[in-house]
Amino acid sequence: NMAKKEKVHEPENGLAKIASTGRDKRFYAINSTVLVLILLIIALPLLYLFCNAFSGSDAVAAGKVTFWPQVRGEDGAYHLGVSLDGFIAVFKNDKILTGYMNTVFYTVVGTVINMVMTLLAAYPLSRWDLKGRDKIMMLFAFTMIFSGGMIPNYLLIKDLGLLNTRWALLLPGAISVYNMVICRTFFQSTLPRELLEAAQIDGCSDFRFFLQMALPLSKAVIAVIGLYYAVAHWNAYFNAFLYITNEKLNPLQIVLKEILISNNVTPDMLEGANTGSVDFNLIHVLKYASIIVACLPIWIIYPFVQKYFVQGVMIGSIKG
Repeated sequence: NMAKKEKVHEPENGLAKIASTGRDKRFYAINSTVLVLILLIIALPLLYLFCNAFSGSDAVAAGKVTFWPQVRGEDGAYHLGVSLDGFIAVFKNDKILTGYMNTVFYTVVGTVINMVMTLLAAYPLSRWDLKGRDKIMMLFAFTMIFSGGMIPNYLLIKDLGLLNTRWALLLPGAISVYNMVICRTFFQSTLPRELLEAAQIDGCSDFRFFLQMALPLSKAVIAVIGLYYAVAHWNAYFNAFLYITNEKLNPLQIVLKEILISNNVTPDMLEGANTGSVDFNLIHVLKYASIIVACLPIWIIYPFVQKYFVQGVMIGSIKG
């Protein structure tokens, strides 16, 4: 039977053949065990965080919460249940809401500024016909190694009149040289010279080629670098600590620092959701709920950008 003979002589799958040996089976078993342990190390603290955030204030203060949310019943016993008192306290506080909106503004506007500056610098430096591009790259690289330091930077921001303004958190870090080098390498490896020459023959200008050809073909690196910038702005703390003294301009991270580290909590934040009375145990739940509220936007955005990571990071990892 010819069909059976062909089936017998079919080459074995390479991966299946490799996995069939005892040594490789032990390797995959050890590898899987290590990965599961790493997953538990990462997942269990997050689970503990969520359970405390959705538990009652009495249960959290008494230390009764482990890996499932607890609330105190009318009989005084603790049992499985969900409470939103911590999140209600978070969104009732004007300082947290103001910091949240400030952080959203800094993240959106700052990321736009970063991407515009990075792409406008990376694309010309990726062109082989730019005169003096090596010298320009040396100037960019110089800033990665040497800087004036904290005090000269503060004096510069002060002399520019940027203290206690939103621009103090947006302009000093308008471009990251490291991210610019990644984008430059991406343009060099993705956009062939023949594509530019064909567009120029058809009368396409450099700026039009950048907008209509280079950018659409660079969605991967734009998504990855954009996420890098957005996360950096969302987590930014030190610049606001240096340059901002007006509480109305403080980002969320400064507010979280006051709540989580300094325990600077006002009585109105501790009013019970139902009774209106001050519940001092609520401060424990408030801390966990604040962390979740602060991290939630990044958790939501990340899955939509994840598909670009492999292509964007791998191509940008070789910097030439």
